[in-house]
Amino acid sequence: MPQKSIYILVCVLLAVSVRAAPGVPVSPRLTAPIVGIDTAAQDRILLYDTSGTARAIRFDGAWVRFWGFSSDGCRILYTQRDAIAPGRLFSARLDGSDRRPLAQYAGSESWGVWEPSWSPAAAIPRIAFTLIRDRGTGGRDALTHHIALVDATGGIVSPYSVSGDEHTVRWSPDGRWLVYAAYDERAAGSGVFATAAPGQTATSVREADLWIVSADGTTKYRLTDFPTGSVSMPRWSPDGDLIGFVYAASPGVDTVWMIGREPGSAPTQITYAAALLLDLTWAPDGAALVLSARGLNGVSENRLWRVGLTGGADANAVQVIADPTLGYHDYPRYSADGQWLALRSEYGLALVDESGVWRWLERGALGNAPPVWTPASFTGEGACTDAT
Repeated sequence: MPQKSIYILVCVLLAVSVRAAPGVPVSPRLTAPIVGIDTAAQDRILLYDTSGTARAIRFDGAWVRFWGFSSDGCRILYTQRDAIAPGRLFSARLDGSDRRPLAQYAGSESWGVWEPSWSPAAAIPRIAFTLIRDRGTGGRDALTHHIALVDATGGIVSPYSVSGDEHTVRWSPDGRWLVYAAYDERAAGSGVFATAAPGQTATSVREADLWIVSADGTTKYRLTDFPTGSVSMPRWSPDGDLIGFVYAASPGVDTVWMIGREPGSAPTQITYAAALLLDLTWAPDGAALVLSARGLNGVSENRLWRVGLTGGADANAVQVIADPTLGYHDYPRYSADGQWLALRSEYGLALVDESGVWRWLERGALGNAPPVWTPASFTGEGACTDAT
């Protein structure tokens, strides 16, 4: 093998597994865009650029969960703790250095952070997340879940919600609004999974609707109001005018809907055939939704489908990836420029280009968490400074 080829091979192997040391730069630098995941063992964060350069970031301790990037793409956002439970919130540079704890809680009970997301509004850097509090009383009611905010440089947690059963907070593309799912309980029908009108006296059922709150906390309203059933997976359209979501009349009977952001908007049903919906995202052009579904149109394996924004669009749904050798699709995520699609397939990480050609980015370090891309403002690791 020529000497130059050996040198390149060594550089690539070194880039694949790097243990970050504070103040020590990692080479080669990652180019834009970057997609990140964590592993099933939750012992490291893996970053990849589309050229194939890879990096593994490890921290002391265990149970690291990767959630995303800062609004400029120069920092990673993650939680960590020493047991299988929600952990504390941290950020670090793309090489794992400059590790910063971000959230402080003034209460006396045990607490943790889940599903944090960095605001896309760089001028007002904040992180939204689910604050989990353990009141130590035992049973399901011991844990409460609140939508909360913290400054991106760190600080005291500010809860936005008080009912205690709120989840899955998502920023609007302009960073001005947050959508989340809030749960209530109602009386069930003859069985715990039955759909029934409110007011019946059998076992209670916990079901969710969507709420909107402004980033400054001054405006808050209920967005959906289904009398029965439950709403999940809120997803903002690229222009921020619409929110796609999944509605389940009963568990496992899922359909896709969308609704305008404004108060009083009426929801529109997009799919009618019952299926098990595993995940949902918008196509980059905003003209369709892309969903991971099992049992849609008679296909038992979960695959990715593109559906239009009209009622009954599932009848004309098109599979995003036609190649049957890539199976069991989940967690579709498009890069900010729309040129790349990352997804989980049989717990590996696959990358699809605009022409539909796919390749593996990661097949050995399996995991089952969504991939996350750097934002549109990120131009490569070389543009990051010590201040970011």
